[in-house]
Amino acid sequence: MRSLTGTSRTLHSSSGVGEDLQASARIVNEVTQGIRSLDDAAAWFSSLDQVEQKAVLHEAVRYAMQAHATVGDAREGLARSGVRPTMTPAVLIVREPILEQMGKIINLPPGGYVKSIRVLLSTFVVADTRRRETECRGTCNHAWHNLP
Repeated sequence: MRSLTGTSRTLHSSSGVGEDLQASARIVNEVTQGIRSLDDAAAWFSSLDQVEQKAVLHEAVRYAMQAHATVGDAREGLARSGVRPTMTPAVLIVREPILEQMGKIINLPPGGYVKSIRVLLSTFVVADTRRRETECRGTCNHAWHNLP
């Protein structure tokens, strides 16, 4: 298995799920499933260059959108994120319309990227957990929901 560094490197799942996952996708989904801590993911994210970080922020927004994240999910995620509620990404994530606010978050200056990823990942964790417990319960064949 390859290293989990960089967004362009691919991991091959050894569990037979049949799909390759980019390192970033795998890390994000490991956080969602409790396999990896948010702190570990933030440390990995911090090790990326700014271009890769921006790409991962976009990816996190796409995942949150696919999971149909709500402001309620964002509020719960924010409480788990470790980001102070007065920080810009935290203030934005709990406002409607959430998609527009996520767009603002990914366009914050690079100095706020780590706080932004923590807020976005935490929101995704809540939304995706809800989705796995409702829509995917017992019938899920999404590779990202079935990590080893």
